[in-house]
Amino acid sequence: MNKPLQDVCAPNGVCYGCGPANPEGVQIKSYWAADGKHVIATVNPDPKYTGWPEMVYGGFLAMMTDCHSNWTVMAYHYRAEGREPGSFPRINCVTGQLGVKYLKPTPMGVPLHLSAWVEGEVGRKTRVICEIRAGDELTAVGDSIFVRADAAALAKQAHRAVQKEGQ
Repeated sequence: MNKPLQDVCAPNGVCYGCGPANPEGVQIKSYWAADGKHVIATVNPDPKYTGWPEMVYGGFLAMMTDCHSNWTVMAYHYRAEGREPGSFPRINCVTGQLGVKYLKPTPMGVPLHLSAWVEGEVGRKTRVICEIRAGDELTAVGDSIFVRADAAALAKQAHRAVQKEGQ
């Protein structure tokens, strides 16, 4: 696949981290690697994502881990079902648990390379490992759980909860 998963599956997506239709967002672009196991992306953080001087803000690394890992698990499900990414019905997953271990400071001004893969699956839950490298240096590792979900039903549920709160 030559096009990023986000552009194929969710061209109108507005997620801050990976939505192609969010002009203010980061617009992470995830692709299957040639090995067929890993999903990869490269991000050049804007200086506005600086934490400590000359270093990438840890929350930005967590956001990249979350978005890229989620696209990894969705791509995995499409492949497991023998379907092309973007085919209908659309596969959606949400973050059940996000874990990020910061191994070393991540420098600004260096392309960040993300590589993620599915480590295990139990029912609707899938574990994804995501590595972030600054050049060749491993700086952070994500270990997260994603849950296959109906996005429209989740949105309705979230809005009902807010409406009840405001009554």
